[in-house]
Amino acid sequence: MNSRCYPAKMETSTLCFLVGLLFTPSISAESRQRLHYVVPDRNYSTAIHNVSSLSVGSISDQCLKCICLVESNCLPIGCRMDVSSLSCGYYQIKLPYWTDCGRPGTGWKECADDHSCATTCVINYTAKYRSKTSCPDTCESYARIHNGGPHGCMKSSTIPYWHKVQSKGCS
Repeated sequence: MNSRCYPAKMETSTLCFLVGLLFTPSISAESRQRLHYVVPDRNYSTAIHNVSSLSVGSISDQCLKCICLVESNCLPIGCRMDVSSLSCGYYQIKLPYWTDCGRPGTGWKECADDHSCATTCVINYTAKYRSKTSCPDTCESYARIHNGGPHGCMKSSTIPYWHKVQSKGCS
């Protein structure tokens, strides 16, 4: 979740957005926990981004944690050679993945080793490609896309990766 938006109570006087107005059937149960946000300093663009990402479903915090544990034990481990190209940071992000997620931060390797930036990248990437498939809005779909690319949720080769994610406490 973006650090500029945080859950709040209805009585908070700061600008609030009730995401429930934008409900669609594709919102995951995990996302429903984040229905109400306070946006400090009238940061409308952040609020609109968060509202729109929740309205089409998004990867849960728990799922992100499980993926992070599988990839690096959730540590900034730098870059490693993986399938003939470098994978970097908390989520073992490759350069094309970082490009597809919108190139957040100041650079690929720097973003991959910054937990907040890397998490933003994974959220963007998995949401982008999950919405282009018929795969359900589940941790399994997001994890398999993270591992296997745009159509990873439909590839049998990503099932063993999903089992690793499950072993970290996700279902």
